[in-house]
Amino acid sequence: MRKDPFRVAISDQVLQDLHDRLTRTHWPVDFANRNWAYGTNREYLRELVDYWIHRYDWRIHEQEINTFSHYKVTIDEVPIHFIHEPGKGPNPIPLILTHGWPWTFWDLHKVIRPLADPAAFGGDARDAFDVVVPSLPGFCFSTPLTKPGINCWRTADLWLALMQEVLGYGQFAAEGGDWGAFVTEQLGHKYPQHLIGIYLSLAVPMDFFGRRTITADEYGEDEQAALARSKEVAPFVTSHVAVQTTDPQTLAYAMHDSPSGLCAWILERRRNWSDCGGDVELRFSKDELLTHIMLYWVTDCFVTSVRYYYEAAHNPWAPVHSRMPVVEAPTALGIFPRELFIPPRKWAERYFNLKRWTPMTAGGHFAPSEEPEQLVEDIRAFYRSLR
Repeated sequence: MRKDPFRVAISDQVLQDLHDRLTRTHWPVDFANRNWAYGTNREYLRELVDYWIHRYDWRIHEQEINTFSHYKVTIDEVPIHFIHEPGKGPNPIPLILTHGWPWTFWDLHKVIRPLADPAAFGGDARDAFDVVVPSLPGFCFSTPLTKPGINCWRTADLWLALMQEVLGYGQFAAEGGDWGAFVTEQLGHKYPQHLIGIYLSLAVPMDFFGRRTITADEYGEDEQAALARSKEVAPFVTSHVAVQTTDPQTLAYAMHDSPSGLCAWILERRRNWSDCGGDVELRFSKDELLTHIMLYWVTDCFVTSVRYYYEAAHNPWAPVHSRMPVVEAPTALGIFPRELFIPPRKWAERYFNLKRWTPMTAGGHFAPSEEPEQLVEDIRAFYRSLR
C-alpha cells in the first residue's frame, strides 16, 4: 500500500459559503440559561459565531496544520489521513496516537513535536518517537467513508495495517483517549505481540456498549472523588450517546446545514468535558475551538464521525481470547482528575497488564490539548522503561 503526500487546501468557495451561512443564522430564544443548564448558552454562542465571522482566519490555521507532514492511504477500502513525524534521536519508538469525538487529529498537535524531537523541547533525545497521528475513519480528512461497519475494534485492524504494511514498523507503541482509548485497548488486547506498550488517558471496559463490568462498590474509600466525578458528568454524556448510537443520520442533516448548530453541539462538549470550571476559554481559545469545528465543517465529516457511535452499538465488541488480563500489552494509565470516567485501580490491575498509574495535577477529557506537557512527560517516562 502506497502513502501519498497530502496538503490541506480548502477552497475559497467553501469558506465563502460558510461565511454566508453564519451571517444568516436563525437564532432560537434562550432564557434562564446563564449556567448552560438547558444546553449551549446563546449569548456565548453568538459571541463565538461573531468572532468566527469577523476575526477568525482559517488560512492562518491551515498554514500551521500544513507545517506537519500529512499523508493519505486507502486500507481495506477505507481512506485514512495521517501525520507522520519521524523521531530525532538514536532509537525512536514508533508511536501511534489516536483521537476521539468531538476531537480531531489536531487535538494532538501540541504533543507531536515534543515526542518526536524531545531535545528541541528540553528533553532527552533518547526518548524520541516516530509519531503517527491518523484521523479516525470518517473523521476530517479520512473521508469520504462509504463503507459501513467501521468502528473502534475494526479501526485497530486498520491501524495495524497502517503501522506494519504502510509504514514498515514491526512493533510499535500506541496511545489514545476517548474513542482512541478503545482503539488502543483493542490493539493491546488483540495484538499484544506487536505492541511495545499502550498508554491511555481514558480507561474503560471494551464492552462499554454492552455488559458493564465496573460497579460503584469496586471503588475504595480513597477513590470516592473519582466515582463522584463519573456521577457528576453522567447527564452531560447521555444525550449525544443516545442520539449518535440510535439515529445519527437524522442529526446530521441539521449539523451539515448549519455551522452555528454544529458549533453549539461541539462547543457544549468542549465546555462540559474539559477541566475549565465552566469557562471553556480557560482551556481553549476561540481560535482553538473554531479550528476543530472548522475541521468538521470543511470536510463534511460530521455524519460519518457520529456514525462511529452507531457502529459501536450495533457491532459490539467481542473478546478474541478469555485470558486475564483482557489487555495483555504493557499498559500505562494517565489519570486526569476531570476526566469523564476514572476507573477503580483494582479493576484496572485486573483488566490491564498495568505497569504505570499516574495521577495528574489537572486536566479533563481532552488531555493532549489541555495538559500536553504532563502527558508528554508521562509517555516518555513509561516507554523509557520499555526501550
